[in-house]
Amino acid sequence: MNMSLTQKIRLATIFGIFIILYFVVLINLYVIQIFNHDFYASIADNQYKVKITSYPIRAPIYDRNGKPLTLNKESLAAFITPKNLENKIAILNFLKKNFPAAYARIKEKPDENFIYVKRKLTENEIKIIEESNLKDIKFLKEPARFYTCDSCGPILGITDIDNQGLFGLELVFNKKLAGMPSTYLIDMDARSGHFYFSKKLKEAGNEGSGITLTIDNELQFLAYEELEETIKNFEAKEGSVLIMNPENGQILAMVNYPDFDPNNFTGDIDKTKNKIVTDVHEFGSVIKAFMALAAIDEKVVDVDETIDCENTKSTYIDRTLVNTWKAHGQIPFSDVIKQSNNIGVAKVAKKLGPKLYEHYTKLGFGKKTDLQFPAEPTGFVNPPNKWSRPSIISLSFGYEINGTILQLAKAFSVFANGGYLVEPTLILENETKKIKPIYSQETLEILRNILQETVSDGTAHKAKLDGFNVLGKTGSARLIVDGTYQPNKNIFTFAGIIEKNSYKRLIITFIKEPNRKDVYASSVTAPLFKNIAEKMIIYEKQI
Repeated sequence: MNMSLTQKIRLATIFGIFIILYFVVLINLYVIQIFNHDFYASIADNQYKVKITSYPIRAPIYDRNGKPLTLNKESLAAFITPKNLENKIAILNFLKKNFPAAYARIKEKPDENFIYVKRKLTENEIKIIEESNLKDIKFLKEPARFYTCDSCGPILGITDIDNQGLFGLELVFNKKLAGMPSTYLIDMDARSGHFYFSKKLKEAGNEGSGITLTIDNELQFLAYEELEETIKNFEAKEGSVLIMNPENGQILAMVNYPDFDPNNFTGDIDKTKNKIVTDVHEFGSVIKAFMALAAIDEKVVDVDETIDCENTKSTYIDRTLVNTWKAHGQIPFSDVIKQSNNIGVAKVAKKLGPKLYEHYTKLGFGKKTDLQFPAEPTGFVNPPNKWSRPSIISLSFGYEINGTILQLAKAFSVFANGGYLVEPTLILENETKKIKPIYSQETLEILRNILQETVSDGTAHKAKLDGFNVLGKTGSARLIVDGTYQPNKNIFTFAGIIEKNSYKRLIITFIKEPNRKDVYASSVTAPLFKNIAEKMIIYEKQI
């Protein structure tokens, strides 16, 4: 049958329309599947995939004997996917009652792909979730940090919810310990809503590497026990103990009290501070050891030279009132230091003048150590261009100069190691830095004898140890409150060196604000030094 022209036109038109529609479909398919492929693929991924960043197991921290100070354990986290909830009302009610923080997050961002209900769940929280029988809440295993040394908290610091260092060595060495995270995609079955935990690796990370400290876990514990007992006996506000090898600067114990439990941090920031490193003090008479070192080195006084201490507890020197704990008359300079007489010390310091400042700074006061621990201050030594009339007198017995316990230990080490200014370290792999001695052996030997006699029959006689050579100096200082030194608020310090053959240890003991009358460094920190030293030499098999 022959078609009319009209029919042919209609058929051609219809065919043309179908051809156009076909090309429209082809163009749309091209746009969707090729040109906008990434866009639509990402939409699909957002609906059926969850991206999770997974950190590798955090590398351990060891003590000097290879004992782990940190361990890793698995913790459980609970999460939901707000876009794909089966029972949204039940979930909201459950979260509002049991996990209000998660409830607030989902109310704020109801279209999120992934929200944590809670991380590092407790046993009770896990039980509550399991008994709820809510399939929308799912569990995820995560690594968590556990600390084996309770008293090491201020040294080690802690990690946050993502197992990243917050403070202390965990922060300093975070990159080394944490390694690099991996990124995974978790697929969800569109029909069942279940997650397949055979993760698909998207971006590979790498493992962290551990560090070994100079700290001895056992010594840390022994020092902590004695410090805690002393603070409780004297009802003191706080205290610290530092044990160091003066030959190489390796720190064997670094104890602060009160401290905090690193496995149960309650948020008290002050207790997290490693106050041996972070807090500065005017140490009082312990600084006289360095004034004597400067005076002998500069030859402004001889060790046997007689000094007139005026046989009084109070006198004026250059119109400045100077008080001392006990009256002495004409005594040799060695006895001025042994008996810690402020009047005699001030008279010798006047001969030194600005040279005293030079020696204090040469010993490291007013400068950070190379410990590279967070929040270490420089300390302060009042420079000669800012001195008032009493400054040289104050500097002679430990005022107008402040520093950390660590800086004090660094300076005191010169008496034990031949005059070298070693840098303290917490990392066992660090090499000892010894360039050249800063004092002559002759000068050091004179001071060593004075400091030994200070312990054998001077103000520090309660620090004596049978069978060991002990050098030391006590220090008592008043605290400033509102710009005024308070006679009833004191800090007490003892710096002591224990020697036997090649065995050498430096111990600094420090007690702040004991709530007792008529106590001194000689009756508080010197006995604490002895108690720690006795336990230490037994532990280190030096008897």
